[in-house]
Amino acid sequence: MPRLPYASPKTAIVCCLWLFVQVLAADPPTVSTFSIIALDPTTGELGIAVQSKVTAVGAIVPWAHAGVGAVATQAAANVQFGPLGLVLLREKVTPESCIEVLLREDPLKEARQLGVLAANGQSAAFTGSDCLDHAGHRTGENYAIQGNLLAGPEVLDAMEEAFQATTGELADRLIAALQAGQTAGGDRRGQQSAALLVVRDGWGYGGLNDRYIDLRIDDHLTPIDELARILEVQRALFPRPVQR
Repeated sequence: MPRLPYASPKTAIVCCLWLFVQVLAADPPTVSTFSIIALDPTTGELGIAVQSKVTAVGAIVPWAHAGVGAVATQAAANVQFGPLGLVLLREKVTPESCIEVLLREDPLKEARQLGVLAANGQSAAFTGSDCLDHAGHRTGENYAIQGNLLAGPEVLDAMEEAFQATTGELADRLIAALQAGQTAGGDRRGQQSAALLVVRDGWGYGGLNDRYIDLRIDDHLTPIDELARILEVQRALFPRPVQR
């Protein structure tokens, strides 16, 4: 196996273990979906919002850790890319190099789709040539947007425009991006599940972890709208912590 760029011995060991497990794993089903990962540079919050015509997409696609970064793994999703991507980001591997390491020995590389965002706002994404059309991604400072089996490229364009135009908390901007993507056509198969994850150090339940918002709509006719509703329910019960 080639030497991993910018990786510590600990990172190399973790990635080698991943490669071994991957060889033994069966090919996963395709998770066609659209998602956005983003950073609020003012507060340091990192977040992911995702929607798909599959049950419980929140258990597959979104991964994030405060002060480290965020990863979205979809299409032929490999859930090991989430925790391993965060290990690489913690070791200061760039998002672009992180994707390179994760996919280097992957026999299903061209069926994968990945978005990676570092805590400093650097982003990168990958869409394999075997992802179902329309498939693509958009990246910029502080965000990455990715989708496959979409109604068309206008879905990604609408998400990017909505995220950039919306003000307020990161959670609101992420949901606005999902809503815009759905209005533009979304997943060609329709809607089923959605999730929203926002992390910030010390802002989890009781101030004991980083999971400020962790909401999942696992099966619903209009999961994005339901996600927005549940977000307001949570806000009423758990007000935003005092800034510090």
